[in-house]
This record gives sequence, C-alpha cells and structure tokens, in this order.
Amino acid sequence: MADNTPNPNPNNVIRGPRSALTDYLASQNISAHSINSSVRARRAAANAASDEAAQASGVQNENEDENEEGDEATTSASARQARSLKRKKQAQAIERIKESKAYKRYKPHLPSDEEEQDDFALSLLESKEPLPGQIENCEECQKRFTVTAYTRKGPNGGLLCPKCGKLADDKKAPKKGKKKVGAGPAGGKGRRKHMSQLLDGQVGVKSLLALCVETVANNISLAEDLGHSSPEVVDRIARQLSKRRLLNSHTLNLFLQPEAEDMRVYDAALLASADYERILQICSNLKTLKLRNAIQFRDNTMEYLISRHIVLEDLYLHGSNLITEACWERYLMNKGDGLKALRVYYTDKHFSDKIIRSLPKYCPSLTRLKVCHNQEVSDQGVRYIANLKHLKHLGLQLIKQTSTASYVHVVKSIGKQLNTFSVRMIPDVDDRLLQALHEHCISLTKLRITHSEFMTDEGFVNLFTGWKNTPLKYIDLELCRWVDATEPRENKGLVGLCSNGFQAMMNHSGKRLKKLSVHGCRHITREAFESVFSSDSEYPELVDMEISFCEEVTDLVVGSIFRCCPKLKKLNVFGCMKVRDVRVPRGRILVGVPNAIGMVIEGTED
Repeated sequence: MADNTPNPNPNNVIRGPRSALTDYLASQNISAHSINSSVRARRAAANAASDEAAQASGVQNENEDENEEGDEATTSASARQARSLKRKKQAQAIERIKESKAYKRYKPHLPSDEEEQDDFALSLLESKEPLPGQIENCEECQKRFTVTAYTRKGPNGGLLCPKCGKLADDKKAPKKGKKKVGAGPAGGKGRRKHMSQLLDGQVGVKSLLALCVETVANNISLAEDLGHSSPEVVDRIARQLSKRRLLNSHTLNLFLQPEAEDMRVYDAALLASADYERILQICSNLKTLKLRNAIQFRDNTMEYLISRHIVLEDLYLHGSNLITEACWERYLMNKGDGLKALRVYYTDKHFSDKIIRSLPKYCPSLTRLKVCHNQEVSDQGVRYIANLKHLKHLGLQLIKQTSTASYVHVVKSIGKQLNTFSVRMIPDVDDRLLQALHEHCISLTKLRITHSEFMTDEGFVNLFTGWKNTPLKYIDLELCRWVDATEPRENKGLVGLCSNGFQAMMNHSGKRLKKLSVHGCRHITREAFESVFSSDSEYPELVDMEISFCEEVTDLVVGSIFRCCPKLKKLNVFGCMKVRDVRVPRGRILVGVPNAIGMVIEGTED
C-alpha cells in the first residue's frame, strides 16, 4: 500500500548538479533577478526620454507658429545648428532622389513648380524600402524576415523573403538550354575522347559490339560471369579493362574458364604470384599464355608451371625480369618440346646467351622467337639463333652493340625460310646485311630495320632491285638516316634511306604493301614523293603510313598519297612543317598537323 503521508520538510528536495555557467555567473554576482531589474530600469529610462523629447518638440512647434522671431531669440545655438544640418541633409537627399531612375521615370508627368517636385521627391524618399537589418513581412507568404541588401521587390511594391524571391527570379529568367557540344575536333568536353578514338583507328559511329563492350567495362564491378561469349568478345573486354587499369584479382575471375586454351592478360601489373598460379590451376588446357607487365611472375610461378601437366605452344612474357637463368633453363628442358613461339620482353639480365644456345636442343619445334630490350644477349647469342632450323619469325632488340657479321650469319643459315625479319636499334650494321637479305631471303612478308647509321641509299637500291622475294606487306625503316650534329642536312654519301632507295622499295612492294614506316628518313626529296605517288600510280592495299619528320613532305604530297591509296585509313605527318592545309577525304585520319583544328584530323571531304 502506498504511503501518502506528506513530507514534513518541503525544502528537503533532491537537486541536480550545477553547470559551469551557473558557477561562473554566481562568482560574478550575476543572477536572473538582477538581470531583470536592469532591463526594466533601462526600458523606463528610455520611455521617459522619449516623453520628454515629445513634449519639447510640441512646445517648440507651438512657439514657432505664434512667433518665429521669438523662437530665434529663445532657441540655443546648438538647436539652430541641428536644424540647419537637418535641412542640408534633406536637400542632399532630395537631390539624390532627383538623380535616381525612379524619379526620372515620373519627371515628364510632374508639374513645372519646383516646390511640388521637391515634395514628390520627398515622398519617394519616405516610401523607400527598409534598410538592411530591419524586419519586414513578405508580400507573398506574409512571413517575417530580415531585410538584406539582396532582398527582392514584389510585384505590388512590397518585399519578398529569400524563398519567394528565388521563385520569382526563376519565373522571370528564361530557361537556358544546354550548349550543344559537337563530337568533332572543334572543341568542347568530348574533344579529348574523340581524339582518343581517332588515334585508336575508330572513324564514324561505334558498332553495337563496341558499345556493349564499353558498357560491360563501365559496370565490371557488377558482372559475375561473361557467359558463353565468343573469344573475340572476351579479348576485347580484356583489352578495355587493361586500358583502364581495372584488371585485378577480382576481375580476373571473369576470364578463368576450365576449357579456355588462350589466356591473354594485357596489363598484369595488379596481379600477384598467387593469381598466376590460379590461372595455371583453373585453365588446365592452356596452349597460349600472354602476360604483359607480369612483374610478379617469378621463379616460384615458373616452378609451378613446370609441375603442371600444361604444355604451352606460345609463351609471351613482358616484364618478368625476376625469373633467373637457372629457372629458364629448367623450364625449357621440361616443357620446351611443344613450344612453337617464345616472346620475351624486358627480361634484362637473366635471359642470356646460354638460354639462346639451349633453344635448338630443348625447343626443336620453335618457329617464332622475339627477344626485346635484353641486356645480356650478345653477338654470340645472335649466332646461336642460326641453329634454329624451323624458325620463321625472328625479332631482336638488344641493348649490347652487335656487329653486321652475326646477323649475316643468321640470314645465310635460315634466310630462305624466314617470313619475318625484325631488328631494332642496330646503328653499327651496314649494307652487308642488306646484301645477305637480297641473296638468301625469298619468302619475307615483314621487314623491319631501324636506327641504322651506316646503311646507304645504294644498299637499299640493291636490296629491292631484282629481289626474288615476294612483295612485302610490312616495311619499317624508321630512322635509317645520316646522323651528324654539325651538318645534319649535308648527306654527301647518301647514308640511310634516300630518294632512290624509296623509289626502288615502292616499285618492288608497293602493290602488296599494307603498312609502311619511313619515320625520320629526312633525305627523301619532294620530287621522289611526287614521283612515287604520281597520278598514274596506285597502291591498293596500303592501310597505314608513317612519314613523320620527312621534311620535304608538302600539302601536294599528302593529297597525292590520299589519291593513290584508296584503302588508306591513317597517315602520320608529325614534324612535316610544310603540311599546313590539307583536305582530308571522308573516312581517313591525318595525324600530326599542328593547327587549330587539332593534331588528329578526321576527314570530311567527299
């Protein structure tokens, strides 16, 4: 039963803790009672002062009406000064009002009397909107708000609150349509993307397949499986992900299929050693393995590949410079029988002459060999390549300086069966190599010789004149030119590819040629270009052409090239300063003209 007995001591109640503010106010002898008292005292003093001022003004007005002279005698000097100052300010305000636009709108309708004009200006002054900081009611919603310098005026002369003022501005302002940005190279947000597409070779509207691949790449985080897509579609998706640096351990799962025979990873920089082992574990039927930027492909991964029953036919490794020489030799010893293609890029020091020497023994079926940016392979290693009796495609780019004799030895031994001969960065190799190619090669389709400083125009003429080899489809003679800093244009010995060699080359292979690069061959004259691309010449298969830094190329030469090459899609003319204004046919791409249109020009001429 509850106890309802009243508390005998009503002051004995529970009290809560005091705040820091309460303690501070108490220490300063400040209480709520003292604050209220001071406020009431200030209000009473203000009311009394206003009453006294009202009485004084009433008495003053009465005295003025009765006798103005008496007022002047009784008024103090300070009061006279105040009145004169007030009249002066009032006159200045009237003058400002008369200069305002509002007054000038009404001035034609006002009487000519100056006093009436002053009275009208005074009424305008009194009807001005409140000053910033005052409180007013909104004309639309009747809410009270603080007036600011940005307060809008209503339709009836009142003021609008910020919300209603914004609505009024939106109604008055015309709707601005979005500025249309063309897809062309004239500028805008889409210019960079458009130029990227042109450099990729895309002209015109994208295909449905390209749009679908881009959509998948944009939403790759939501994809769970690529389904039964064709190998071509899967490869295009892999390229898109690699281009955007989106290929990682998570997205790699989309490409791991047990029945897959080809695995192409175009950017493996984000993959770890465990990811490579997962590829070899799941894709047990692999025949082709291509890995670019495979930095973490190490000895342990190679040992795992050796332990599996997988026998690769095509191995492409880029950037795997942590694989040791001993591990390379063990792999070739155990898995080299079925290897038909071996391409190794940026392996630095561990892929040496010893490995090249072991290839004929361990890889008897090897038909394609490419070693690029290697620091260990020397002249002796190049000579070992001559023992690969089934080799058809050879590509070399070595850091160590090599001599002409080693390449001549390779061409003499296996030149008859070669389809591809590609050697980059060979500044010390001379015309003897060209003579060996002329005598021993009869089935080449691709020829690349770059950065030669000793081959002469006569050597190139002898190579292509009367050559029994079938017409070439791919020729790259980049930077085969005379190099002399003191006299760069005085080429008295005709070193490099010059006019006669260029004409002989086009006479031999022009009808079947698909891709041509004479980048930096600056000693080819304008007359040679005009002769090769004359009105009665035609090169029906040429698709891609590189003539950058050929100084004699002009607008006429470029126009002749477009006329003589009906299938030409892209033409590079970087550094050709005489090319200024060329009409590019529709569907063609001209790259490298430094003008306002852009470095990449898509043709629009019919």
